[in-house]
Amino acid sequence: MPSSSRTIRTRALVSMTAVVTLLAVAGCDDDGGNEQGKASSEPSASAPAAPSDSGLPGSLTGQKLNWSSCPAPTAMQGTGEKPGSEWECATLKAPLDYAKPRGETIDLAMIRAKATGSGKRIGSLVFNFGGPGGSGVSSLPGFASAYDTLRSRYDLVSFDPRGVGESAGVRCQSDAEIDASDAVDSTPDDDAEVKTAMADSKAFIKGCEKRSGKVLGHVDTVSAARDMDLMRQVLGDDKLSYFGISYGTELGGVYAHLYPKRVGRAVLDAVVDPTEDPEQGSYGQAKGFQLALDNYLKDCAKKGLACPTGGDPAAGAGRIAAFLKKLDKKPLSTESGRKLTQDGALGGIAAALYDKESWKYLTLGLQEAMQLEEGNMLLAMADSMSGRDENGHYSNINAANAAINCVDDRQRYTVTDVKAQLPRFRKASPVFGEYLAWGMLGCTGWPVDGTTDTPDVSAEGSAPILVVGNTGDPATPYEGARKMVQELGKGVGVEVTYKGQGHGAYNSGNACMTKTVNAYLLDGKVPAGGKTCR
Repeated sequence: MPSSSRTIRTRALVSMTAVVTLLAVAGCDDDGGNEQGKASSEPSASAPAAPSDSGLPGSLTGQKLNWSSCPAPTAMQGTGEKPGSEWECATLKAPLDYAKPRGETIDLAMIRAKATGSGKRIGSLVFNFGGPGGSGVSSLPGFASAYDTLRSRYDLVSFDPRGVGESAGVRCQSDAEIDASDAVDSTPDDDAEVKTAMADSKAFIKGCEKRSGKVLGHVDTVSAARDMDLMRQVLGDDKLSYFGISYGTELGGVYAHLYPKRVGRAVLDAVVDPTEDPEQGSYGQAKGFQLALDNYLKDCAKKGLACPTGGDPAAGAGRIAAFLKKLDKKPLSTESGRKLTQDGALGGIAAALYDKESWKYLTLGLQEAMQLEEGNMLLAMADSMSGRDENGHYSNINAANAAINCVDDRQRYTVTDVKAQLPRFRKASPVFGEYLAWGMLGCTGWPVDGTTDTPDVSAEGSAPILVVGNTGDPATPYEGARKMVQELGKGVGVEVTYKGQGHGAYNSGNACMTKTVNAYLLDGKVPAGGKTCR
């Protein structure tokens, strides 16, 4: 959860530092998981791409990428070390406006590691880790060890989507301005605080328009999907092999809708519900984060006296809510001199819920804050969500998040709308409800109109797409996977369930899930729909 309500949107809430560091280990149960058979054809590794019918000029579809050693991630891309020698980076040119394919272009930052196995290379496997707003260039090297088996037959490829990082990255505020904005209460309690929050939001939007006005109308998901098809052509693949996580599942679904015959082997993990508008999505996330918090509280209570929320899980959420209320009036000090505000604590708590292995750090953070009245650990976890490094520099994940969501989503909500929904959101989550309700105002006053009520992901004629849902997922609730399967259409989406905790399933460490996805991506083995891994 980003640290400011203006960037809380239906398909947001995914920090690149949390998306795929999921280490929970469980067993496997097949629930009728007999192999359905192989996919009808294997994506071609060496055949030239099919002639383009995209209307793009040959100067774009025929461009040659100049792969070279990668520098360290920039401040816009976020923290990270310089990738090792196996990584190569390049720049892909794409139209700023696909309605004017021969007009102005933008540069899209890309990264790859070539396949290492001795077997037949399948092609490129393109990753999007979510957000929207996360840099694939900075994320993939850090998480690549989880995909070593897939690298045996695929080049691992990722990119900064348009508006993100070094791909015409959206800029809205300076680091100092973002720090100052963090002091504004995102869950206003009276008209004066509402006025302050709306003024802060207006200043943020004005900054986006001033610094990035030219690109704000062109960072939509449909354009990003078109970028991926251009990428497919330039990489030399007949079909797109794809691994999308969180928002990346929406991007993958939109790609499948636009280019169903060009889908190779695709996995959608931690699935966004494509049928929900921003209000419905925010409400679903309120329930999802509360479910994850309740699961943490039960686990914490089992561990005994060290649990800062006590031995009664049912009362634990109330204790956290009361603690947050105190922070609203009196933020905690930290060693850095910054304050842990109510918003910051919420961000830190949410960050830990993305990964069951982080629950122990949440316990330590709550102990420090609730018992010692110091906010160091929760603030550090909140910083990981908002893209702030130890030197006070921010990536552009929050700015990109806002820009992409606001050009995608047509809905614009008012303060009256939010106040009408507050009781329902509070009931769904006494901890996260208000925050997510007020976050519905994130696109109010945005200078560019939104384009759709909900994304179209219908993909008749597409190859089978694995759709993976996690029953304990806080950010993309489990129900979204089934909705995605339904919307993709008959014979396209293949639902696979992971009964676990955290955001996503493949990188949970679950052997059953790893085996299922690898068999599909490497050998074309499509599992029976309804397969369950525990």
